[in-house]
Amino acid sequence: MWPWGHLAVGYLLYTAFVHLRARRAPDGYATVALAFGTQFPDLVDKPLAWTFGLIPNGRSLTHSLLIAVVVILVVQALLRRFDRETVATAFGVGYLSHLLGDVLYPVATGDLYSLGFLAWPVVPAIEYATEPSFAAHLRGLSLSSFVAIEGGVALLVFGIWLYDGAPGLRVVAAIPRWVGRKLSI
Repeated sequence: MWPWGHLAVGYLLYTAFVHLRARRAPDGYATVALAFGTQFPDLVDKPLAWTFGLIPNGRSLTHSLLIAVVVILVVQALLRRFDRETVATAFGVGYLSHLLGDVLYPVATGDLYSLGFLAWPVVPAIEYATEPSFAAHLRGLSLSSFVAIEGGVALLVFGIWLYDGAPGLRVVAAIPRWVGRKLSI
């Protein structure tokens, strides 16, 4: 799944959860944590595998459910100390939705071998046909039906995000001011 697909699936799940549980739209900080969580496994695994060669492939270390549980529990424990459980929950939903997004295509095609990444390192690393590089993956991007569906879902979820009041936009817009203050000290 591509980054926009992960973001869309994560936001769709999280906004439904918040609307059903709290009868409101997600808040800004939680939405930013959710967005980060939806990208986290790829932000860690792809560079470690493709750029530095430290792990077997782009779906191993943080794509493993074993590691995901540990990371989510650590984030939950840390953010609980600052009374930010909703931010931790949003990150966890985003992280787990990323893994869900990565299993959709193999499940739909019956390729159960490709689900082995969920149990790495207990299950050996999967051998992928695509060259392990960012350039190779970008070259392979085409308007296949799966990518087109991802794009369509992303557009739909973008509309839902706007309807929710674009949560997180103000938080992200404030980042340059925060960084500027820290650099001027």
